[in-house]
Amino acid sequence: MKILYLDCGMGAAGDMLAAALWELLDDREAFLEEFAALPLPGVIMKPETVVQCGIVGTHMSVQIHGATEDSCHHHHGHTAHTALPDIEKLIATLAIAPKVQETIRCVYGEIAAAEAHVHGTTPEQIHFHEVGTLDAIADITAVCMLLDHLQPDQIVASPVRVGHGQVHCAHGWLPIPAPAAAQLLLGVPTFGGTWEGEFCTPTGAAILKTMVSQYGPQPPMRVNRLGYGMGKRSYPAANCVRAIWGVL
Repeated sequence: MKILYLDCGMGAAGDMLAAALWELLDDREAFLEEFAALPLPGVIMKPETVVQCGIVGTHMSVQIHGATEDSCHHHHGHTAHTALPDIEKLIATLAIAPKVQETIRCVYGEIAAAEAHVHGTTPEQIHFHEVGTLDAIADITAVCMLLDHLQPDQIVASPVRVGHGQVHCAHGWLPIPAPAAAQLLLGVPTFGGTWEGEFCTPTGAAILKTMVSQYGPQPPMRVNRLGYGMGKRSYPAANCVRAIWGVL
C-alpha cells in the first residue's frame, strides 16, 4: 500500500504542495516538459532550489508572461475576475487524462462552494479573484497531475497551521485564515501557531479537502522518499510542506 503523508505544520499552499510532490518523482524534467506543453497561455513553471534553516528544498515559481505570481497579483489580482464556467472551459482544453481533469474540477468545485457560502450566493454566481488567476490554476493542475503520476493508495496529512492576523485580498482586509479557507477547513484539525501571517491559503485548503482522507500523526510506513516544498517567506522554522512517501 503506497502512502503519501503531508506534513502541514507550516501550513499549505498550492505552490508548496506542487513543489513537495515534484521532488518525489523519478523523472522530474519529464514532468516539467509535460506541464509546459499544456495550453496555459504565457505560463511557465520553474523549480527553484531554496535553503531554509539549513534544509534544501524547492520553491515552484510560476511566471505568467514573464512576471512572477506576486507581481501578477499586485497588478491584476484585485481586478481579474474569473467565473467557474470560464475555468471549466480552460480545464477542458488541457491535454491530460479525463480523471485528472475531473480532479481539478473537484478542487475548484470545493472553492466555489466555500466562496458561495461566505458570500451568501451560489457557486455559479461566484467570480474568483486570487484563486481564479492563472498561477493558481497552474498550481492546482500541477498538483493533480503529480498525484496522477504518483498514484498513492492513501493520502494522510498532519494538523494544518493556519496562522493568525489579517490578509489583504480583493475584498479588503480579512481575518486569517481567510473566510473561504476557514470554510474549506471545517472538520480538519488546524492550529494558529505562534507566528503571524497566512499559512494555509484557500487553494491549499481546497487541495487538502479534495485529496486527504485522514488527518493525524504519520501512520506506520516504510519511508522511501522525502520532498520539501518551500514557501516564499522566512520564519524561525523551515517554511515548507514536507511530503513523505512510503509503503505499509
